[in-house]
Amino acid sequence: MENLALIESFSEFKDDKLIDRVTLMAILEEVFRNTLKRKFGTDDNFDIIINPDKGDLEIWRNRIVVKDGEVEDENEEIELTEARKIEPDFEVGEDVSEEVKLSDLGRRSILSLRQNLIARIHEHDNTIIYKQFIELVGEIYTAEVHHVRNRVVILIDDDGNEIILPKDRQIPSDFFRKGDSVRGVIESVELKGAKPSIVLSRTDPKFLEKLFEQEIPEVFDGLITVKKVVRVPGEKAKVAVDSYDDRIDPVGACVGMKGSRIHGIVRELGNENIDVINFTNNNQLMITRALSPAKITNMTIDEEKKTVEVFMDPSEVSKAIGRGGFNIRLAGQLTGYEIDVYREGAEEDVELTEFSDEIESWVIEEFRKVGLDTAKSVLEQEVNDLVKRTDLEEETIVEVRNILSAEFSS
Repeated sequence: MENLALIESFSEFKDDKLIDRVTLMAILEEVFRNTLKRKFGTDDNFDIIINPDKGDLEIWRNRIVVKDGEVEDENEEIELTEARKIEPDFEVGEDVSEEVKLSDLGRRSILSLRQNLIARIHEHDNTIIYKQFIELVGEIYTAEVHHVRNRVVILIDDDGNEIILPKDRQIPSDFFRKGDSVRGVIESVELKGAKPSIVLSRTDPKFLEKLFEQEIPEVFDGLITVKKVVRVPGEKAKVAVDSYDDRIDPVGACVGMKGSRIHGIVRELGNENIDVINFTNNNQLMITRALSPAKITNMTIDEEKKTVEVFMDPSEVSKAIGRGGFNIRLAGQLTGYEIDVYREGAEEDVELTEFSDEIESWVIEEFRKVGLDTAKSVLEQEVNDLVKRTDLEEETIVEVRNILSAEFSS
């Protein structure tokens, strides 16, 4: 009865954890054999018979009969007198099989056995969870907020699996309460110790790509292909799309009538401004589209250095750069070129390098990095925007603007 009761309690794991019969038997045998090794030094001469469905468990120890007083290893040998207490007709040299009761292992061994079983079941569960989620990397997943901490949100899915959403994987405008449903992409899965660490991301460009798949039937069906996605999470994104069917307008299909199709995606991303662009292998045309809504009058491309000089009317420059410099930054990431914007009619403006005797070269370089290479291009920007876009202090920016303003007021 003791064997039956113990194995029945072990079988509860099978029902709770949905472990198949073969796996449970293998785990049970492994745990019992480890216990026998600790108790007797080896498990080589033991047979374990387990039937978890019926609750049957039998352990048999096999020993060789030797003459009385000649036992050298009590685990593998048995005296003739002791053997005949089991079966009266045993002779020296024969094999004896004797059932081992759990009570023979001792209370401490039984407790240890149960703890080891629980640990192995959890280890098995974690391996299954790891394999399940490693196949979901890059896919959209939904879970519920369980706990909100300072630098991470703990999520729980329908199966009770813990998923973490770090602060730097959240859109800046995200605000979560316990019980909220959260969508993102599975960014990474790692085994830390025996426990899988599952990281969700809402800032990964893959999240926006997968939202297009979910929300736009033509993308889901493969009629429209998302070629590339670049983002400043919560601020602005550019998505290049293409279709192999000339009858389909990929941009129109993605945006929908009056933005009806893309509206849900924008709302999911905290009102992130999304530019959908027709992809083309024509680099000049692709750069032109990427810098939209600014209108370009001319450009010079250096394919070797992957740079491009773009010329446009001075009134178009601020459009090309965009609020916070996001437009020109994302256009560069989308096309793979470093983009420098120049104003036509340069005689009306002055290159920043002309002020090198008054402005340090590294300060001029900071402005150049964000596409501002002339005096007027800097003066056209708000001080707050320049602080956000560059690594310069407000005091430095104000001082530079005063120097540049003096040039045009003189």
